[in-house]
Amino acid sequence: MILKGNQRAGGRQMALHLLKSENEHVKVHEVSGFIANDVLGAINEAYALSKGTKCKQFMYSLSLNPPQNERVPVTVFENTLTRVEKKLGLEGQPRVVIFHEKEGRRHAHCVWSRIDTENMKAINISHPKLKLNDIAKSLYLEHGWKMPDGFRDKSKKNPLNYTRAEWQQALRINRRPDDIKRELQEAWAVSDSKGSFSAALQDQGYYLARGRRGFVAVDVHGQVYSLTRQLDQKKKALEERLGKADTLPEASEIKIQINGRLNKLFNKFSDELNLKHEKENRPLDKAKAKAKMLYRHRKDRERLDEIQKKRWHAEELRRCVRVRNGFKGLWDKLTGSYQKNRNRKAWLAYQRDQKQQEELIKKQLAERQNLQTQINLLREKQEKERKALTHDLSHVSSMEKDKVKQTQEKTMRSTTKNKKQLQSEIEFDDFDLDISSDLEPEI
Repeated sequence: MILKGNQRAGGRQMALHLLKSENEHVKVHEVSGFIANDVLGAINEAYALSKGTKCKQFMYSLSLNPPQNERVPVTVFENTLTRVEKKLGLEGQPRVVIFHEKEGRRHAHCVWSRIDTENMKAINISHPKLKLNDIAKSLYLEHGWKMPDGFRDKSKKNPLNYTRAEWQQALRINRRPDDIKRELQEAWAVSDSKGSFSAALQDQGYYLARGRRGFVAVDVHGQVYSLTRQLDQKKKALEERLGKADTLPEASEIKIQINGRLNKLFNKFSDELNLKHEKENRPLDKAKAKAKMLYRHRKDRERLDEIQKKRWHAEELRRCVRVRNGFKGLWDKLTGSYQKNRNRKAWLAYQRDQKQQEELIKKQLAERQNLQTQINLLREKQEKERKALTHDLSHVSSMEKDKVKQTQEKTMRSTTKNKKQLQSEIEFDDFDLDISSDLEPEI
């Protein structure tokens, strides 16, 4: 289970993030330690307490992401939160726990208040990343999950991490940012010079250029990618292999070269491919398969929740009246056996309801993952088609560029030849004039 945490402020933004409608299912699992019983009210309460201190980052936010294909029960999340609280010194602090479900996988978020109300100061959290990594590793080992390579060997840490800006840039051209980053890194890995790197980039559909802050790659869409960021390399390392960025054409010049006939051809082919993909997506997206499934799943959960509430109230009434008559009943109340028995039955009923909810969620997650598998297979197929189109068009662009270069060289050679011929003719005429003037008889 990947654990990522950070201290932060911005209570309203945090609440909106926790309750955002982008997720298919959002469940408020726990709001404890606050007077308020809702997420926004609880976080506002934590913010109000922080005003009595000098603390600005009054919350500690943690995300718990289990492995993609594992079924992780709620008890594992709860036990993990208990271990995190003990490690980070957040035991007994007010917290909010929320579960999110999207594309057939479930993850959780927990937000603690860092304000110690007894001493009116913020709890200091030291080395949280190291502590969270220790807990995460132990969880993988305890549950027999496949551990990510980055945990076993830091040198094998996934290089395809991307920022939000990179994600949005990829969305604008219907590409996945991890594919873009992988292609650029593959070109870097197989090259050892400026020429080989430029050639490897063109094979992938990119062109080496100079940006405002150094080396960039420009694709056939005109999108510009910073190579220091995409390759995870320092500017000095790039200059050692590629030389100075000043020797490269500007990104704007590359964009101009890409425009014209190639751009029109690409737009035509791209529109045709997008139309084809739209038809392929229709059974999954346009037929509202995901929306229908989501609506049905929510209704099933609401129905189960309503049944459990009615049953809980009926059982609570029965538990209240189950008191023995006469002295025996009085004795049960005096010794506390009545209350203990009532609490035990209530706890068993609560566990039964939780088990029913977990079984329903497990069944729905399996159904949603099956649909998501179909969607992912279609996405991979479409991504390969887009990549093939980009690869073909990059070769056409390269041929166009070579043709223009050859034409320019031919024109330059022809111009140079004409200049030399004209110069020789002028020199010959001057020589004739000099001879005739020497031979002219004197009068």
